[in-house]
Amino acid sequence: MRSPKLAALELRRFGRGKLPRAALVALLLLPLLYGALYLWSFWDPYGRLDKIPVALVNADKGAKAGGQKITAGDDITKGLYDSDTFQWHEVDSAQAAKGVEDGTYYLSLTMPKDFSARIASSSGDAPETGALQVRTNDANNYIVGQISRTVFSEVRSAASTNASRSFLDKIFISFSDIHDATKKAADGADDLRGGIGKAQEGAKDLADGLKDAKKGSGDLASGLTRLDKGAGDLESGSRQVADGTRLLASRVNGAADQVLPFLKDNKKTIGDTARLVSDSAAGVRRHLDDLVKLAPTARQGAHAGSDILAAIYERRCTQAVLDDPACPDLKKAMTAASDVATVSDDLNTLVQDQNGDLAAMDRNLATLQQQSAALARHAPTLDRDVEKAVAQINRLNDGAGQVAAGARTLHTGLGTASAGADDLDSGVGRLETGAQDLDGGMYQLADGSGKLAGGLHDGVGKIPDYDKKDRDQRTGVMADPVQLASQSLHKAPNYGTGFAPYFIPLSLWVGAMVAYMLIAPLNRRALAVGASSWRVTLAGWLPVAALGLLQVAALMSVLHWALGLQMLHAAGTVGFLCLVTACFAAIVQWLNARFGAAGRILVLAFLMLQLTSAGGTYPVQTSPGFFNAIHPFLPMSYVVEALRRLISGGGLGPVWQACAVLAAFTAGALALTALTARRKQVWTLDRLHPELSL
Repeated sequence: MRSPKLAALELRRFGRGKLPRAALVALLLLPLLYGALYLWSFWDPYGRLDKIPVALVNADKGAKAGGQKITAGDDITKGLYDSDTFQWHEVDSAQAAKGVEDGTYYLSLTMPKDFSARIASSSGDAPETGALQVRTNDANNYIVGQISRTVFSEVRSAASTNASRSFLDKIFISFSDIHDATKKAADGADDLRGGIGKAQEGAKDLADGLKDAKKGSGDLASGLTRLDKGAGDLESGSRQVADGTRLLASRVNGAADQVLPFLKDNKKTIGDTARLVSDSAAGVRRHLDDLVKLAPTARQGAHAGSDILAAIYERRCTQAVLDDPACPDLKKAMTAASDVATVSDDLNTLVQDQNGDLAAMDRNLATLQQQSAALARHAPTLDRDVEKAVAQINRLNDGAGQVAAGARTLHTGLGTASAGADDLDSGVGRLETGAQDLDGGMYQLADGSGKLAGGLHDGVGKIPDYDKKDRDQRTGVMADPVQLASQSLHKAPNYGTGFAPYFIPLSLWVGAMVAYMLIAPLNRRALAVGASSWRVTLAGWLPVAALGLLQVAALMSVLHWALGLQMLHAAGTVGFLCLVTACFAAIVQWLNARFGAAGRILVLAFLMLQLTSAGGTYPVQTSPGFFNAIHPFLPMSYVVEALRRLISGGGLGPVWQACAVLAAFTAGALALTALTARRKQVWTLDRLHPELSL
């Protein structure tokens, strides 16, 4: 009998009663328990995180920074509710701690009362970091704790970004403020440069004016010196005249009764004396003419110097932008010039006959000159004019006394004016030197102010001035300068799709394992009649392989149409799984045929080795060295890798490699089973009475 008929006979016995048929149905649906049902239980766990109860404690009191209210705790709370991540329960800190401890909440997130204050401190003198407090309890669920760390890292990153945006926005606003202030400073520097330019022109005019004033003060000092000398001569002459007239009057009055005899006896002496008096009066009058000519010129020069110094002092020391060290000396010179002007006014007043002193003196001298000449002419006849002469001599004596007093006053005033003129000339000289220095300093100051204005304008161009749009853009970049531009190649849409390549081969292995609990790995009838070992092997393998194909069809139908598993290469996936189930059936058959009851234990052990070394959950590189060592030698390692490419996409190289490996395992397992079948055709005592039976 051929192998397919033997296989059909093996399957036909499941239709002889209700229980065998039920067992066959259970055998077909068994992979669904491991594949579909288990995958269904965690098909998309991240899509239902909003069902996980989590305690939220918002103790934040808020803060103020830059005149604005900061409520970081409320902002984060709103964002958490909007994110639909976890089932948030707002409670106080005590309720949160108790809930995490007793399992009411899987974890808790706390924002302390100073959370906003710490964030706002970033713009103050003592910045502090704000801390979100997370409390987990792995005794409740370890995976939830791991998920929460990822979620809260994103929350922390978002909060940090918002805080950074606020801080950086203030920095950019400060840049704009600095820009505006620097622009104002630059405009002010332009005004300063213009003012300094005008001051420089004024300083040059001052230096030129003081140069002219120095010449005028020198002329004034020289003229007053000459006036002072002339006044001294006038004082001496007028004093001599006064002495003479006084002596004359004294004698005339003392000897009035004896004048006639005396005149008669001294006519010639009287005539000579009269001529002397006439000549002296003429000399004094000539000096008065010089005084009259020089007095107005001296007054004009004194007032011109005083006015120039007053104008300079007004411009330099009263309206100047900067303090000038020359002001004290300039004030002394101005005071001295004013004193000289006052004295020159007094002298000019005297000369202009405001009080009549000088004119009276000149008239008296003229009278004295005329009378003396007349006396000289009339000396021979003086005896007839004695009474008249006595009266005239008395008047002459009075006038001479007045002239002497006026000359003394004039000499004293001109001495003071001469000394003041010398001080004025020295002060003006110092002012001229200071004005020259001021002119040079103002030139340097004007050059420096020009450079200052230019530098400030250059600085304005270099200091950024951001509007709100620019600030928002730059603040966003600097607050979160590094973005994660992630690109997932052949991304699995959910958790179940990612784990399907791991659980599908697991379910098919379990299906083959259970199938050989109901179906004999080697047909006893074929062994008894001495059929070919290959025929016996195929007769035991084909029924389970056929059931495996049905298991694949049932499993993939449920996964695709019930759970929504999307396969990039659907036909290739189904075809590949047919090869997988055929390979697994061959391996399980050999283990059961070769080792009997112990083979069932080996099948389970072999399954565990494959599950732990296939890299179905974590990469195999993260496992201990033992699992890395056996990974390349187990078929499920290749099955998992190939299914990932068939379901999610990618290069098909691992698929073809897996097909070759599975074909080799299938052929090898069938060959070993055939060898075992040949041995089983010889009955031994151990086969008749096995040590272990399951």
